[in-house]
Amino acid sequence: MKPPVDPLLYVTSVEEVLWGVGLVALNMGVHALGMLAILRFDLRFKARFETKPSFLAGLSNLILAGWLLVSVHLIEVMMWAAFFEWKGCFPNLSVANYFSLNEYTTLGSELHLPHDWRLLEGMIATAGMLAFAWSTGVLLTMARSFQEQHLKRFEDQLKPRGTPD
Repeated sequence: MKPPVDPLLYVTSVEEVLWGVGLVALNMGVHALGMLAILRFDLRFKARFETKPSFLAGLSNLILAGWLLVSVHLIEVMMWAAFFEWKGCFPNLSVANYFSLNEYTTLGSELHLPHDWRLLEGMIATAGMLAFAWSTGVLLTMARSFQEQHLKRFEDQLKPRGTPD
């Protein structure tokens, strides 16, 4: 049995920093591909239903995009979990996924990484905050378009017939 490690004696290793920086970069690369794919989906969805835009079609587009956003985030969480499983930080992939999701969302958990990988707990949270901010921007762009389209339709309905635009 290993003796308890004094947290005050923790020393950040170059290996830990390099893995952390690489994983955050990989996380952002995966996120970039995911966001571009979602924006392409948005364009194709609008092209298909733009001939007669409806509230239901616009809302469906936002809901599907939301599901895709969650899927991209889960892929990123699983990437972190796979790394932790590979490094033997947890007994199985299920526990590694649980830990990674809680840290990625900054919720935190009762679990912790082994002493020599502790810096990654903060780095996964940083990656999650960056990715959630980007996702929020993408969803906001899509929601703004949806809202503008439907407010314009509402304004057009309020105008008396025969008045110039």
